[in-house]
Amino acid sequence: MIALIVGTHGMFSKELVKSAEMIFGEQKNIGYVTFVPGEGTENLIFKYDEIIKELDCTDGILFMVDLFAGSPFNAASMLAIKNSNMEIVTGVNLPMILEVFSNRESSTLSELVNIAEKSGKESIRKLIKQASESFEEDDL
Repeated sequence: MIALIVGTHGMFSKELVKSAEMIFGEQKNIGYVTFVPGEGTENLIFKYDEIIKELDCTDGILFMVDLFAGSPFNAASMLAIKNSNMEIVTGVNLPMILEVFSNRESSTLSELVNIAEKSGKESIRKLIKQASESFEEDDL
């Protein structure tokens, strides 16, 4: 099973994983990294390395981080660039994590990256557009 590591600014990663597990159930082979004031990239790399030691990374590692070019991304990039079985997706959100949870046992790392990207994008919706589409469907 592909290992997952969620990395974000502040405690967001911890709470995001806890929220996803509240909905989907407790997960194995997952970790999170927090980036707090006073820390630098070297602290994040150390944290990632420590989590990697605890996970089964045989099938690869998917890092899901908050911001492209943010510190959690930059630190993960330094690791992923040297390892072909690591990939990074930015813009982590709850729907993305839930979709990854439901597909990671049956997907390759490359497939899981595409699933994460697609679900992250598709989860962004506007209320007014959704409401008007629903009314149009009901009128038929």
